[in-house]
Amino acid sequence: MPFEFEELGLPGVLLIKPRIFRDDRGYFLETYKKEDLARAGIEGEFVQDNCSRSAYGVLRGMHFQREPCAQAKIVQCVRGVVYDVAVDLRRGSPTFGAYAACILSEGNRRQLYVPRGLAHGFLVLSDVGEVMYKVDSPYSPECEGGLIWDDPDVDVPWPVDDPILAERDRRWPDLKSLKRDGDLF
Repeated sequence: MPFEFEELGLPGVLLIKPRIFRDDRGYFLETYKKEDLARAGIEGEFVQDNCSRSAYGVLRGMHFQREPCAQAKIVQCVRGVVYDVAVDLRRGSPTFGAYAACILSEGNRRQLYVPRGLAHGFLVLSDVGEVMYKVDSPYSPECEGGLIWDDPDVDVPWPVDDPILAERDRRWPDLKSLKRDGDLF
């Protein structure tokens, strides 16, 4: 099998480790194989691929799409290094409010599967970070939501103290507000 899967402490969140074939010419790996991912519980049809490029210290997140436009994602860093994070926002989940984090890089070629119902974001740790991700539902601006990146109730240990943020990412609500307002999955 071309992939090894590791659960990262949140139900359904999987680190996908590809099998890399290296020789003196370089390397080869499979980045997506529907039947192998389905055996690991990653099902559905991915309908859109996205790419972002950011400089060191840029934090993109923590984003999600509300129902009926919720998205599952397969995220990979194709250039540089990123600290990738998913936060469980699923109502009634035993891990509600908990996070999973990992390093994705062009060197390790790992991917993160983020199921629907989680906020997702990443922080660039290299000079430049290029992230590509597949989603199983098209982006919809009217369904866009987010969680503030530095919520003390989630307590993600971001490796940069003062990240570069988009204005909207500075204003997302905290977990308590999302819960109070019923803005969860």
